[in-house]
Amino acid sequence: MSAASYAFSLALCLTQAPGFAGAADFSDPDWPCIQRKVENLSASLMWPEPIAPMALAPAANDLVEVVSLRRVTLEEAEAHLRAFVEKNAPVDGQLLGNIFLAVFDKIADTRQRLIAGIARYSRSQIALSSRIDDGRVEMAKLTRQKDPDFDRIDKLEEQIDWDERIYRERAQALTYVCETPVLLEKRAYAIAQILLKQMPD
Repeated sequence: MSAASYAFSLALCLTQAPGFAGAADFSDPDWPCIQRKVENLSASLMWPEPIAPMALAPAANDLVEVVSLRRVTLEEAEAHLRAFVEKNAPVDGQLLGNIFLAVFDKIADTRQRLIAGIARYSRSQIALSSRIDDGRVEMAKLTRQKDPDFDRIDKLEEQIDWDERIYRERAQALTYVCETPVLLEKRAYAIAQILLKQMPD
């Protein structure tokens, strides 16, 4: 399995344009990503108009389900949104705002679950790293003995090699996965911009 495929699978299992979210926390030991950890997004920073919550009709809810999916490109999402607006014209700003809010909530929920998954994944990496270090320490002690247990040394060496391989593969996959919260934030913002273009004059 390629690193990209592994990372995509990992992102599914674990289930920020900069400036839109709250304060970043660089002190979290469970956060392994280069990207800043930003727990929560703010819908109000992406949507400039006040939104009075309202129930969405089934057609609008179906639209929300479709455009929230990452596998739906932004170009496809824009086509779906334009078609909805044309079919349901006239569409007011409150309806568009509530569609955005529903999309935002879905994307933010996915992003939160992913961030929690990355933290769990990081803890497993920390535990694996500790096991590798312990194995090296034990192997060094055994090799210094007058009558070394070579069978045990061989087993330790084999286990360390295996653990190091798993650690490297996971670390490489995590590089890709760490980009996903950023991409989800950017997607929410992009969908807001698409909907704002449909606002009535």
